[in-house]
Amino acid sequence: MFRVAFVQAEIGLAVLDDGGTRLREANPALCALLGYPAGALKGHPFADLLAPGEEPGEGIRSWRRADGAALDVRVRRNGPVLTVEAVDPDAAAHSEENREALAAAGLGEWRWERASGRVILSRRAGQILGHPAGTAPTWATLRQALPEAALERLVAAVRTSLAEGVPYTFEGALRRLDDGRTVVVASRGQPVRGPDGTVTGLAGVVQDITTRVQARDELVARDHRLRAATSIARLGIFEWHMLEDQAIWENERMFEIFGRVPQDGTIGKSEFLDDILHPDDRDRVRSAISRALREDDILHVTGRVRRKSDGAWRTIDMAGRFERDAPNRLPRRLIGVVADVTDRRTAEERQTLLIRELHHRVKNTLATVQAIVGSTARTASGIESFYEAFVGRIKSLAHTHTVLTEDTWQTANLRDLLANELKPYAESAAADAADGRVVLDGPDLDLPSEMAVPVGMAIHELTTNAAKYGALSNRRGRVAVTWSLEPGEAASILHFRWRESGGPPVQPPRRQGFGSRLLQRVLTAQVQAEVETDYAPEGFTLTMRAPLPARDRTLNPLAG
Repeated sequence: MFRVAFVQAEIGLAVLDDGGTRLREANPALCALLGYPAGALKGHPFADLLAPGEEPGEGIRSWRRADGAALDVRVRRNGPVLTVEAVDPDAAAHSEENREALAAAGLGEWRWERASGRVILSRRAGQILGHPAGTAPTWATLRQALPEAALERLVAAVRTSLAEGVPYTFEGALRRLDDGRTVVVASRGQPVRGPDGTVTGLAGVVQDITTRVQARDELVARDHRLRAATSIARLGIFEWHMLEDQAIWENERMFEIFGRVPQDGTIGKSEFLDDILHPDDRDRVRSAISRALREDDILHVTGRVRRKSDGAWRTIDMAGRFERDAPNRLPRRLIGVVADVTDRRTAEERQTLLIRELHHRVKNTLATVQAIVGSTARTASGIESFYEAFVGRIKSLAHTHTVLTEDTWQTANLRDLLANELKPYAESAAADAADGRVVLDGPDLDLPSEMAVPVGMAIHELTTNAAKYGALSNRRGRVAVTWSLEPGEAASILHFRWRESGGPPVQPPRRQGFGSRLLQRVLTAQVQAEVETDYAPEGFTLTMRAPLPARDRTLNPLAG
């Protein structure tokens, strides 16, 4: 009876000898499992059935088939009798050591039985969820630990998994059942089917990912802060992957600097050096990149790039650091920032030029004041006349400088200079009224600073002389000032004419005073003017032709 059962058994059976070193008997099922003909294992050394490195024992073991292939089997021993059956790969992997590995990885196993509604938790799963080990909570109990939004997501995922028979994943916060502490968990599960193919429940793993999520959130927050800071600083962020010669632009500012849109794509090193960068800057930028690579140093370089949107050349500052996978290995990528410094460079150059012009203007002003002091002293008859003439001339000089300082472009309007000096003598409110004593006729003209100061002083001297000796010294005299622009070879020519009429008869001066010297010398020296004076008895006339100096556009703060 025993013999028949031994031979006809569907699982492998073997009987060891007294020493446990050989098989006294092996049934056909074991021979078939190991790939041997029936009866071939009788007397076979037991050690030859074990895979290399495997020791005899119970549980899931690795044996060796007749063809040398390893086979996972489950072994049970009852005295000299061994029961041997094949296991599927999942069961073979599900050993006690793997349970320990799952726990070490922070994974807890769980199983939900559809019929009873129980959720069976492993020890680690119970620790994660805050549920006592050895007891099985119901799904209704676990639902209470989930916030409403997370519960809705989980229920939707489980329903889809049960309906379609597919795995699901879930990540969300829940309150532990024992202490109410909030943790973030990740759960994965899949349907479990019975012998008839119907879904009998779910099985899966759960993991506490609170620390990971906190670290991830902190990285995201740090990235947001970095992006906000670079956005405020108007810095572009980029990565250049060297082996592929591909660039990743991390923010919109990079596209703005290079005048591109995302649809245009980014640019690699070859295109940047050969097409985008100014030809005069390419060798210098290449040398800077090579030096930073060779010395493992920070790359810092300045160059001009052509903006795609409008073709304009823009000056950029670029700084970056090469990253290596390991010490002494070639770097794989460059991480850096780019700033468009065109406006700053232009402002610095403009400031330098303005400082130079200021130095020049102060020098000329001090020379003018020195000339005023000396000449006024020589021509004054006393301290009172000196004071009156000196103060008047300094006030005129100060007014001209005030006009220049208030104007962004450092210019003074010719009509305003004339009106300021002549308005006290005009009969009407407007200094240039046609029916008044003063008539001003000419186009709107802004004089640059280097011309406005001497011309303003000249207008003051002409007005003062007219008030003392000429047309403005009585009630009938008139002053007509006209000006126009004539084309010249290098610049326009200012044609200026001062004409007096109706005053006392004019006599040529017996000696040359400060006013005359100013008109003849200062205008000639500082403005390169051609000055002609006519002391006709019916009225004094001055004619001046002076080139307008070209303006340096970089001195204009409003110039783009």
